[in-house]
Amino acid sequence: MPTKDVYHHQAKNALIKAGWTITYDTYQIKFREIKLYADLAAKSMFAAERDQQQIIVEVKSFLGASRVRDFEAALGQYILYRLYLLQIFPEAVLYMAINDAVYRSFFLKSAIQFAVTELGIKLIVFNVEQEVIVQWIS
Repeated sequence: MPTKDVYHHQAKNALIKAGWTITYDTYQIKFREIKLYADLAAKSMFAAERDQQQIIVEVKSFLGASRVRDFEAALGQYILYRLYLLQIFPEAVLYMAINDAVYRSFFLKSAIQFAVTELGIKLIVFNVEQEVIVQWIS
């Protein structure tokens, strides 16, 4: 099992506070002979929805020496997870969860926004201290 991200529990608690039920605290993505591990799987419990939405969430802290390098690694992981999930769990929606400070200081840069938009990266922005979701970006 991989090590949990620094903000794993805060992201998990933010999802729970937003009405999501955590179905897996570490979700195994098994495609052919490869096993990968996303941080969380959750389903919506909103009464207004007939079909429950299911999401897979990869939490990223961006605490390395270079945020650009962390971003490169996160993108590669996200794209690979999305590719495999399309084959084994196509109804799930993949999100990258990041804290709001990283979002404001790094993800609002035009080059980063360009990459996120062009690659169709879905984001959950959460506040670490309050453990709440600040924004969903699809």
